[in-house]
Amino acid sequence: QVQLVESGGGLVQAGGSLRLSCVASGRIFSISAMGWYRQAPGKGRELVAEITRLGFTNYADAVKGRFTISRDNAKATVYLQMNSLKLEDTAVYYCNVRIGTMWSNDWGQGTHVTVSS
Repeated sequence: QVQLVESGGGLVQAGGSLRLSCVASGRIFSISAMGWYRQAPGKGRELVAEITRLGFTNYADAVKGRFTISRDNAKATVYLQMNSLKLEDTAVYYCNVRIGTMWSNDWGQGTHVTVSS
């Protein structure tokens, strides 16, 4: 089992920036990738960005060029730098980990990001 704790959300004006953090604990030696998902009101959860243990990254089209994912393997921490935020980025952001090829069923509590006009 892996425990995940997200932080860094808040209220920001459109065009602003936020940095999210997520610390993993537990069976972290089995983590092959870490990622950020988000769930906007009334919508399903979607993958925003992911990063492998070796540093390869992948982004959803909606955030390419604005968001940057990074990780500190030694601290089992993943970050999401969010710049040029848009109203449509408003959501609860969750981090998750991939064990082998499968994303974990263990989710953190999420962190709320609200972008205002």
